[in-house]
Amino acid sequence: MIYEKCREILLKESELVQNAFNIQKKIQDAVLNREWTDFEGHFSAMSALEGKIAALEDEREGLFLELMTAQERKPSHGKEKSPALDDAKGRFYAMTAHLPVEQRNDLTAIYRSLKLEALKLRMANDILMNYLGSVKASLTDFFELAFPDRGGKMYTPRGTHLSHDMRSMVLNRRF
Repeated sequence: MIYEKCREILLKESELVQNAFNIQKKIQDAVLNREWTDFEGHFSAMSALEGKIAALEDEREGLFLELMTAQERKPSHGKEKSPALDDAKGRFYAMTAHLPVEQRNDLTAIYRSLKLEALKLRMANDILMNYLGSVKASLTDFFELAFPDRGGKMYTPRGTHLSHDMRSMVLNRRF
């Protein structure tokens, strides 16, 4: 029963992470190609996936804790609780250790695949953030060179200081 439930949760998580990776790719393409029409929709879809992934993770962690509690009730014959059970990865492998070899291999393969997909998603996000950071730095440098009298500061039409952020701006000067 635990095998089937855990397998189902891991497969759902893996599918959701792959969907998140696809949405992340769409966001990256939209930024690079300056296609802003469905940009907000991508973030809404990503937020919805984030909620679903978090719910599945909580369910999976609950399953691991349930198994751990059941194992603690059994006579331990003087064994102490392993420190590896303090993290999710340790609890996962402790849970799979009680399964038959075929089931253990199946779950660990799915788990490793899920971790790789999550790593790919994190790397894609880091690449996008590095790109956006370099664009922001380039714009800041440009405005410091183009308008040295402003000391790198931008002002709103009402004369208040505007920080260098990624919002749109319109200049009323000609080059």
